Amino acid sequence: MNNLLSRITQTPGQCGGRPCIRGMRIRVSDILEMLSENVSTTEILEDFPDLEPEDIQACLLFAAKRTEFPRLVA
Repeated sequence: MNNLLSRITQTPGQCGGRPCIRGMRIRVSDILEMLSENVSTTEILEDFPDLEPEDIQACLLFAAKRTEFPRLVA
């Protein structure tokens, strides 16, 4: 899991400091948005030949980690 998350980088001055994939100018949010629009993983990989399947998995894991909220107990 940490191996996947290491694919996500944030560099000041690159893409406004937003999370990117492996230092490239491909933002995590762009990949997530494409997935939400039903663009297939195959299509994404064809459109971005520098991406690897694990990069897309890393984007999904990154998003999942961002939605972890503390549980409220009544």
